[in-house]
Amino acid sequence: MKIHTGERPHSCSICGKEYPRGSDLTQHMRIDTGERPHSCSVCGKGFTRGSHLTYHMSIHTGEWPHSCSDCGKGFVTNSQLALHIRNHTGERPHSCSVCGKGFVSNSQLNQHMRYHTGERPYSCSICGKGFVSNSQLNQHMRYHTGERPHSCSICGKGFVSYSQLDQHMRYHTGERPYSCSICGKGFVISSHLK
Repeated sequence: MKIHTGERPHSCSICGKEYPRGSDLTQHMRIDTGERPHSCSVCGKGFTRGSHLTYHMSIHTGEWPHSCSDCGKGFVTNSQLALHIRNHTGERPHSCSVCGKGFVSNSQLNQHMRYHTGERPYSCSICGKGFVSNSQLNQHMRYHTGERPHSCSICGKGFVSYSQLDQHMRYHTGERPYSCSICGKGFVISSHLK
């Protein structure tokens, strides 16, 4: 009911952010304290949530029990697959009240809102740079550690993120998905079109 009424009785003693449920506050506090109580038995990597560990374990086991019939991408849970399918259908049921942009999930909308508010709740312990999401922080940390977990199957080059690998693969395949409307020239990356 607190979600519907907007009541947020649980607040962070470090940053003051308020939450409707105690479990939400506990999750947030792990970000502030750096606590990672869920550890991978294979590589030792720690996670704030058990669900994040479950997802991570799929990397080691190669098990993705739910796969997309359109593109073949695999997912740990059926709910993750359902959200992914919206990328194919174009469904964006969650809209930003500031700019009108639509999103697949409410969590994506909440993350997007931080661009408008300037909130950066995830900060790098090495350089202090702030991020709107934990996944952005984790990706950033790879620049400090040198970790490149996404490798090209053709040339072996490693990348910080899957999206970087995806862009790199276009150089091998010749795919140029971004085309100039005036001359028709194609580009690998959208920013090269500008």
